[in-house]
Amino acid sequence: MIKAIIFDFDGTIIDTETAWYITFRDAYKTHGVDLTLEQYSQCLGTSLHSFNPYTHLKTHHNLPIDLEEFKQFVQQQHTDMMIKESVRPGILKLLESAKSQGLKIGLASSSGRAWIDRFVKLHGIEDYFECYCTADTVQNVKPDPELYLQALEKLDVEASEAIAIEDSPNGARAAVAAGIPTIVIKNDITKLLPFSEGHHTIETLAKYELEELIELVQQKVHSN
Repeated sequence: MIKAIIFDFDGTIIDTETAWYITFRDAYKTHGVDLTLEQYSQCLGTSLHSFNPYTHLKTHHNLPIDLEEFKQFVQQQHTDMMIKESVRPGILKLLESAKSQGLKIGLASSSGRAWIDRFVKLHGIEDYFECYCTADTVQNVKPDPELYLQALEKLDVEASEAIAIEDSPNGARAAVAAGIPTIVIKNDITKLLPFSEGHHTIETLAKYELEELIELVQQKVHSN
Protein backbone atom coordinates (compact mmCIF):
# COMPACT_ATOMS: atom_id res chain seq x y z
CA MET A 1 0.00 0.00 0.00
CA ILE A 2 1.66 3.22 -1.18
CA LYS A 3 0.92 6.09 1.19
CA ALA A 4 3.50 8.74 0.20
CA ILE A 5 5.64 10.15 -2.58
CA ILE A 6 8.97 11.81 -1.84
CA PHE A 7 10.48 14.06 -4.48
CA ASP A 8 14.03 15.15 -5.07
CA PHE A 9 14.17 18.81 -6.17
CA ASP A 10 17.09 19.90 -8.37
CA GLY A 11 16.92 18.13 -11.71
CA THR A 12 13.74 16.26 -10.78
CA ILE A 13 11.03 18.88 -10.24
CA ILE A 14 12.89 21.60 -12.14
CA ASP A 15 15.95 20.92 -14.27
CA THR A 16 18.35 23.27 -12.55
CA GLU A 17 21.20 20.80 -13.09
CA THR A 18 21.60 21.20 -16.85
CA ALA A 19 21.74 24.97 -16.51
CA TRP A 20 24.35 24.69 -13.73
CA TYR A 21 26.65 22.51 -15.81
CA ILE A 22 26.35 24.70 -18.91
CA THR A 23 27.00 27.82 -16.83
CA PHE A 24 30.09 26.41 -15.12
CA ARG A 25 31.38 24.82 -18.34
CA ASP A 26 31.15 28.12 -20.20
CA ALA A 27 32.68 30.08 -17.31
CA TYR A 28 35.61 27.65 -17.17
CA LYS A 29 36.14 28.03 -20.93
CA THR A 30 36.69 31.76 -20.51
CA HIS A 31 39.66 30.83 -18.30
CA GLY A 32 40.99 28.23 -20.74
CA VAL A 33 39.88 25.22 -18.68
CA ASP A 34 37.70 22.34 -19.90
CA LEU A 35 35.16 21.24 -17.31
CA THR A 36 34.09 17.70 -18.18
CA LEU A 37 30.73 16.28 -17.20
CA GLU A 38 32.53 13.41 -15.47
CA GLN A 39 34.33 15.87 -13.23
CA TYR A 40 31.28 18.06 -12.60
CA SER A 41 29.10 15.03 -11.81
CA GLN A 42 30.97 14.64 -8.52
CA CYS A 43 28.81 17.44 -7.09
CA LEU A 44 25.54 16.48 -8.81
CA GLY A 45 22.80 15.73 -6.29
CA THR A 46 25.17 16.01 -3.33
CA SER A 47 27.39 18.53 -1.51
CA LEU A 48 30.40 20.39 -2.91
CA HIS A 49 32.87 18.49 -0.70
CA SER A 50 34.15 16.14 -3.41
CA PHE A 51 34.28 18.81 -6.09
CA ASN A 52 33.63 22.52 -5.62
CA PRO A 53 33.19 24.18 -9.03
CA TYR A 54 33.32 27.65 -7.48
CA THR A 55 36.84 27.27 -6.10
CA HIS A 56 38.40 24.64 -8.39
CA LEU A 57 39.95 27.12 -10.83
CA LYS A 58 41.88 28.74 -8.00
CA THR A 59 42.70 25.74 -5.81
CA HIS A 60 43.65 23.29 -8.58
CA HIS A 61 44.66 25.52 -11.50
CA ASN A 62 46.16 28.36 -9.46
CA LEU A 63 44.29 30.98 -11.50
CA PRO A 64 44.25 34.46 -9.94
CA ILE A 65 40.48 34.85 -9.88
CA ASP A 66 38.32 36.70 -7.38
CA LEU A 67 36.24 33.87 -5.90
CA GLU A 68 33.34 36.07 -4.83
CA GLU A 69 33.22 37.80 -8.19
CA PHE A 70 33.35 34.45 -9.99
CA LYS A 71 30.56 33.05 -7.80
CA GLN A 72 28.31 36.06 -8.42
CA PHE A 73 28.94 35.85 -12.17
CA VAL A 74 28.08 32.14 -12.33
CA GLN A 75 24.97 32.52 -10.20
CA GLN A 76 23.71 35.43 -12.32
CA GLN A 77 24.25 33.45 -15.51
CA HIS A 78 22.37 30.52 -13.99
CA THR A 79 19.52 32.77 -12.85
CA ASP A 80 19.18 34.15 -16.37
CA MET A 81 18.91 30.62 -17.76
CA MET A 82 16.42 29.49 -15.10
CA ILE A 83 13.98 32.28 -15.94
CA LYS A 84 13.15 30.27 -19.06
CA GLU A 85 12.88 26.95 -17.19
CA SER A 86 9.55 25.44 -16.11
CA VAL A 87 8.50 22.50 -13.96
CA ARG A 88 9.42 19.24 -15.69
CA PRO A 89 6.70 17.40 -17.66
CA GLY A 90 4.31 15.34 -15.57
CA ILE A 91 5.34 16.80 -12.20
CA LEU A 92 2.28 18.98 -11.70
CA LYS A 93 -0.05 16.17 -12.75
CA LEU A 94 1.61 13.77 -10.32
CA LEU A 95 1.51 16.29 -7.47
CA GLU A 96 -2.18 16.93 -8.04
CA SER A 97 -3.03 13.24 -8.38
CA ALA A 98 -1.16 12.36 -5.20
CA LYS A 99 -2.86 15.16 -3.30
CA SER A 100 -6.35 14.31 -4.57
CA GLN A 101 -5.90 10.64 -3.68
CA GLY A 102 -4.76 11.43 -0.16
CA LEU A 103 -1.10 10.48 -0.47
CA LYS A 104 1.42 12.29 1.69
CA ILE A 105 3.98 14.32 -0.28
CA GLY A 106 7.48 15.12 0.88
CA LEU A 107 10.63 16.68 -0.51
CA ALA A 108 14.17 15.40 0.10
CA SER A 109 16.91 17.55 -1.38
CA SER A 110 20.64 18.08 -0.89
CA SER A 111 20.07 21.78 -1.59
CA GLY A 112 19.37 24.42 1.04
CA ARG A 113 15.83 25.45 1.97
CA ALA A 114 16.24 29.06 0.80
CA TRP A 115 17.21 27.88 -2.70
CA ILE A 116 14.25 25.50 -2.89
CA ASP A 117 11.76 28.06 -1.56
CA ARG A 118 12.74 30.44 -4.32
CA PHE A 119 11.58 28.08 -7.04
CA VAL A 120 8.62 26.32 -5.43
CA LYS A 121 7.12 29.72 -4.69
CA LEU A 122 7.89 30.96 -8.19
CA HIS A 123 5.98 28.01 -9.67
CA GLY A 124 3.24 27.95 -7.03
CA ILE A 125 3.86 24.40 -5.79
CA GLU A 126 5.10 25.03 -2.24
CA ASP A 127 1.84 23.93 -0.56
CA TYR A 128 1.92 20.44 -2.03
CA PHE A 129 4.73 19.33 0.28
CA GLU A 130 4.03 18.26 3.84
CA CYS A 131 7.71 18.19 4.74
CA TYR A 132 10.90 19.77 3.44
CA CYS A 133 14.01 17.74 4.23
CA THR A 134 17.01 19.70 3.00
CA ALA A 135 20.73 20.26 3.55
CA ASP A 136 19.70 22.46 6.50
CA THR A 137 17.95 19.61 8.33
CA VAL A 138 20.50 16.76 8.13
CA GLN A 139 24.18 16.13 8.81
CA ASN A 140 24.73 14.07 5.66
CA VAL A 141 23.28 14.78 2.22
CA LYS A 142 22.92 12.31 -0.67
CA PRO A 143 24.16 9.72 -1.50
CA ASP A 144 23.75 9.13 2.24
CA PRO A 145 20.12 8.02 2.89
CA GLU A 146 19.62 10.43 5.83
CA LEU A 147 17.42 12.86 3.87
CA TYR A 148 15.05 10.09 2.82
CA LEU A 149 15.02 8.46 6.24
CA GLN A 150 14.12 11.83 7.74
CA ALA A 151 11.33 12.31 5.20
CA LEU A 152 9.89 8.88 6.04
CA GLU A 153 9.90 9.79 9.72
CA LYS A 154 8.25 13.16 9.15
CA LEU A 155 5.58 11.66 6.90
CA ASP A 156 5.10 8.76 9.35
CA VAL A 157 5.34 6.03 6.71
CA GLU A 158 7.50 2.95 6.19
CA ALA A 159 9.98 2.79 3.32
CA SER A 160 7.85 0.18 1.53
CA GLU A 161 4.86 2.55 1.72
CA ALA A 162 6.58 5.34 -0.23
CA ILE A 163 7.89 6.07 -3.72
CA ALA A 164 10.96 8.24 -4.33
CA ILE A 165 11.24 10.32 -7.50
CA GLU A 166 14.84 11.04 -8.50
CA ASP A 167 17.02 12.15 -11.42
CA SER A 168 20.65 11.67 -10.39
CA PRO A 169 22.95 8.75 -9.51
CA ASN A 170 23.62 10.15 -6.03
CA GLY A 171 19.94 10.72 -5.39
CA ALA A 172 18.93 7.27 -6.59
CA ARG A 173 21.61 5.67 -4.41
CA ALA A 174 20.28 7.56 -1.38
CA ALA A 175 16.66 6.56 -1.96
CA VAL A 176 17.50 2.91 -2.64
CA ALA A 177 19.75 2.80 0.44
CA ALA A 178 16.78 4.04 2.48
CA GLY A 179 14.79 1.06 1.19
CA ILE A 180 12.33 3.16 -0.80
CA PRO A 181 11.01 1.97 -4.18
CA THR A 182 12.59 4.50 -6.53
CA ILE A 183 11.70 5.89 -9.93
CA VAL A 184 14.36 7.79 -11.89
CA ILE A 185 13.53 10.32 -14.60
CA LYS A 186 16.87 11.37 -16.04
CA ASN A 187 17.37 14.89 -17.40
CA ASP A 188 19.65 16.13 -20.19
CA ILE A 189 22.71 15.94 -17.94
CA THR A 190 22.07 12.90 -15.77
CA LYS A 191 21.12 10.71 -18.75
CA LEU A 192 24.81 10.82 -19.67
CA LEU A 193 25.95 9.49 -16.28
CA PRO A 194 26.35 5.91 -15.01
CA PHE A 195 23.73 4.75 -12.48
CA SER A 196 23.83 1.92 -9.98
CA GLU A 197 20.98 -0.60 -9.77
CA GLY A 198 17.91 -1.00 -7.60
CA HIS A 199 15.57 1.57 -9.15
CA HIS A 200 13.16 1.81 -12.05
CA THR A 201 13.93 4.26 -14.87
CA ILE A 202 11.30 5.95 -17.05
CA GLU A 203 11.71 8.50 -19.83
CA THR A 204 9.16 11.02 -18.59
CA LEU A 205 6.44 11.30 -15.94
CA ALA A 206 4.13 12.83 -18.55
CA LYS A 207 3.33 9.37 -19.94
CA TYR A 208 2.27 7.90 -16.60
CA GLU A 209 -0.69 8.17 -14.29
CA LEU A 210 -0.12 7.78 -10.55
CA GLU A 211 -1.64 4.29 -10.57
CA GLU A 212 0.78 3.21 -13.30
CA LEU A 213 3.79 4.44 -11.31
CA ILE A 214 2.60 2.51 -8.27
CA GLU A 215 2.19 -0.59 -10.42
CA LEU A 216 5.72 -0.15 -11.81
CA VAL A 217 7.40 -0.10 -8.41
CA GLN A 218 5.25 -2.92 -7.10
CA GLN A 219 6.19 -5.08 -10.07
CA LYS A 220 9.87 -4.41 -9.39
CA VAL A 221 9.50 -5.28 -5.73
CA HIS A 222 7.74 -8.53 -6.60
CA SER A 223 10.35 -9.44 -9.22
CA ASN A 224 13.27 -9.07 -6.76
